[in-house]
Amino acid sequence: MPQRLDRREFLNTAGLAATAGLLALSSQTAIAAEEKPRLRKALKLSMVGGKGSLVDKFKLAKAAGFEGIDVDSDQPVDEVKRAMSESGLIVHGMVDYVHWGQPLSSPDPAVRAQGVTVLQKCLRETKIYGGTTVLLVPAVVNKEISYEAAYHRSQAEIKKCIPLATELGIKILFENVWNNFLLSPVEMARYIDEFQSPMVGSYFDVGNIVNYGWPEHWIQTLGSRIGKLDIKEFSRKIANEKGKGAGFGVEIGDGDCDWPAVLKSLKEIGYSGWATAEVGGGELERLTEIAQRMDQHVIQPYAA
Repeated sequence: MPQRLDRREFLNTAGLAATAGLLALSSQTAIAAEEKPRLRKALKLSMVGGKGSLVDKFKLAKAAGFEGIDVDSDQPVDEVKRAMSESGLIVHGMVDYVHWGQPLSSPDPAVRAQGVTVLQKCLRETKIYGGTTVLLVPAVVNKEISYEAAYHRSQAEIKKCIPLATELGIKILFENVWNNFLLSPVEMARYIDEFQSPMVGSYFDVGNIVNYGWPEHWIQTLGSRIGKLDIKEFSRKIANEKGKGAGFGVEIGDGDCDWPAVLKSLKEIGYSGWATAEVGGGELERLTEIAQRMDQHVIQPYAA
C-alpha cells in the first residue's frame, strides 16, 4: 500500500504545488504582456537643444520622458557610449547622414561608393551601440536623376550592404520622404520585397504621407515591412496657404493626421516597437511638451 503523507509533508507538497502554479500563471501573464503590441517613445538627437555635451543632451532627453534616441552617424562613438551609460537612454538606431548629399541614386559612381561606405559605417556603429536599425533615404529623383535610374542604382548599391547588415543583425530601413521616389505604398512594398532579404524594410514616417495620402492606408499595405515609426504632424490647410514645408508647423494632435485610424492600422498589423518624434525640438520644457503630446495622442491610446 502507498505510504500516507503526514500533515507536514502534505502542507509542504501543497505549498510547492501552489507556488508552481503561481509561477506558471505569472510567466503566462508576462508572456501575454510581452506579446501585446506597444510603442516605445523616442526622439531624434537633432531635436535636443542647448549647448551642453552629448551626455547633457542625453540626460535632458531622458528627463523629458523619452526612453530612446535615434542618433546621427557623425557623432563620436566614445561620446555616444558614455552618454548612453550616464543617462540610461537607449540608442535604438542611427540616421545615415549623407543620403541626401551623396545619394545612392547618383549618376557618379564615386558618389555612390561614398554613400555605400557611410552606410556600412552606420551599420557597424549601430551594432556598437546595441541599436537595431539604420534609417536610409534610398534614392533621390530630380531633373538629373530619372526615376528608373534611381530605382535600379539604389537597389544595386544597397545590395552591396546586405551581407554586412545580415552579419551584424542590423536592418536597413527606408524612410518615405519628399524625394520624388516610392510615391505609393504598393511601389514601396514591391521595392522592399525585390531585395528578398529580411534585413531591409520601412522606417515609416506618419506625417510625411499626409501631404499626398493617408498614413493608415500605407500602414495596411506595408504591414510587417514596417520596422520603426517617425511621429510628426502635417496640416494640409497651412500647406496650401503658406507652402508645403509650413504644413509641418503644427503640434502632434493638431494637424490632419487621423491618429485613431493610424493606431488602428498599426494594431491590425501587430506593430510593436519604437515611435520616434521628429519635430521642432528645444530644451527641457519643449521636449517635455513633445513627450506629453506623444503620450496623449499616440503612446497611451495604443496601449489602451
